[in-house]
Amino acid sequence: MKIFPKHFFIVFILLVVISCAKEKPAATTHANEPVNPNLSEEARSVLSFLYQIKGEKILTGQHNYGHELLRSTDSVKYFTGKLPAVWGSDLLGYDFGSKNVRQDVVEEAIRQHQKGSIITLMYHQVKPFDHDSLGFQKSVKGRVTDDEWKQIVTPGTEYYQMWEQKVDSIAGYLKQLKDAKVPVLWRPYHEMNGIWFWYGNRPGEEGYQKLWKMMYDRYVHHHQLNNLIWVWNPNAPRDLENDEAYAYADFFPGLDYVDILAADIYHNDYRQSHHDELVELGEGKLIAIGECGKLPTAEILEKQPEWVWFMDWARYIWTANDPDSVKLLYDNPRCMSFEELKTHYPKAE
Repeated sequence: MKIFPKHFFIVFILLVVISCAKEKPAATTHANEPVNPNLSEEARSVLSFLYQIKGEKILTGQHNYGHELLRSTDSVKYFTGKLPAVWGSDLLGYDFGSKNVRQDVVEEAIRQHQKGSIITLMYHQVKPFDHDSLGFQKSVKGRVTDDEWKQIVTPGTEYYQMWEQKVDSIAGYLKQLKDAKVPVLWRPYHEMNGIWFWYGNRPGEEGYQKLWKMMYDRYVHHHQLNNLIWVWNPNAPRDLENDEAYAYADFFPGLDYVDILAADIYHNDYRQSHHDELVELGEGKLIAIGECGKLPTAEILEKQPEWVWFMDWARYIWTANDPDSVKLLYDNPRCMSFEELKTHYPKAE
């Protein structure tokens, strides 16, 4: 067949299109890049380290209440002879009169970082129109009306301004950590797919996804909190009467707003789907056990290898676990304690 010049041109274009399609990177190619392009060197170091251990190791972690900042971590040491690699706490604040528990949390986080721990913090935010002193039971838990929700996520409204004031106040504490060069695994508005918190069970773009993006924009672009690694943390889905948690995907704000996907696992409910569905949703990003009650076993971790840390919830370390099982897990070669962390991850000074 005789080929005319215009046919050469058509063939050339087709070859270019095919070549580009073959060379286009997969969605997971840049999964290990932080969503904040201005992420600090120290935070990048933590993120990079977590990718290095992915599938091979899991960091041990322990939450501590803001008014007893070492009690639960010290219990791990007592049971196992080792310290957890990840130290966690909460910027909720408590009604202790003049005592500034949030400041105590910040100062302990700095101390923990300086000695070599990895830091994770959460924020049980009260309803934007409530005083912080109402705390967890009287405000964080419970619902807001549809109209209240719409006002909270609509810039310019009174409730939006109240929300902004609260998150700006917390930003002040996070800035102290930024100035001290402390990277933070930041997991606000957790368990959003459950029915128990005011921001919970609001699926879709005008629901929780918008709230997450509001905080991300405020902290990254306005406050330039470049020490934050963004951990999106739903509850493991469950169908318990009056305690339901729904599918991850309905509340996911998107890969451009999340560095790490985590799940909270209680009732010893380590279903394989809780792990696998996060892996699928994350498209190559890291996953973690943000909170748990009963600790996972070695058998569970073998079947669910991509968790990069677990964090037991405060006093659950002794109310939901027995000392022998805690020690057995900490002695597992897959689990990295603080002592091993210091030899593998020398923190950036």
